[in-house]
Amino acid sequence: MRQVRLIPLGVGDAFTSRHYTTCLALGVEDTWLLIDCPHPVRKMWREASLSALGTAIDLDRVAGVAITHLHADHASGLEDFAYFSNYGLKHRATWLAHPEVSAKLWDGLLSAGMGRSRVSSDGASTRRNLSDYVDLIGLNTSRPVEFGPFTIECRPTMHSIPTTAFRIHVAGRTLGFSADSAFDPDLIAWLSAADLIVHEATTLTESLIHTPYIHLAALPEALRAKMRLTHLPDDFDADASLIETLREGRCYEV
Repeated sequence: MRQVRLIPLGVGDAFTSRHYTTCLALGVEDTWLLIDCPHPVRKMWREASLSALGTAIDLDRVAGVAITHLHADHASGLEDFAYFSNYGLKHRATWLAHPEVSAKLWDGLLSAGMGRSRVSSDGASTRRNLSDYVDLIGLNTSRPVEFGPFTIECRPTMHSIPTTAFRIHVAGRTLGFSADSAFDPDLIAWLSAADLIVHEATTLTESLIHTPYIHLAALPEALRAKMRLTHLPDDFDADASLIETLREGRCYEV
């Protein structure tokens, strides 16, 4: 069986001063899928791959980006990713997102920086659209979507903007990712079919948009054993946690 590897590029929450913000790389053989894309994604990927694999890997080895939602701590690197793909690698980037997630991807996030391109010395410019830079593949909550060796299922989460959790199947293994979500037993039950579950956690005891660690710590031991925590605030005590926390630049087997 082919080895399925998970490398965290970042494990922090939106306000971290100790980590990069949350981003994951899922790989089989030489094919990698990024889950979310914060800034500075190219530096994050270089450092994480060098630490985890002993060799620095660039974005040319990333087949696509699966986007959970458009908050900056998850999506601020998309502009850089698209520009580098187009002008550095000479091809359009490939992104995957549910239509509700991607509805404001261009007009609400990227068009201010990417909507015009200067084409002559006299200042003339031409309008650009998302399709000039990106091949966007729609995910679907009612059926899996195949992308290379990956098959992606998605499910809405309880967050402040449209957000989807993922179950990603590859080479006979399944990674579950909660994305950002309030505590949701139904979501956890959906994720529990995965071989490895990555779940966000906050030190807050109550939250309408994130999951308090205290609720995850109360889950059955067998479920906690295959769960890893991410999106962590800087005051999270990893050593005292009943659930293992992800570490940036480590390689995990799914």
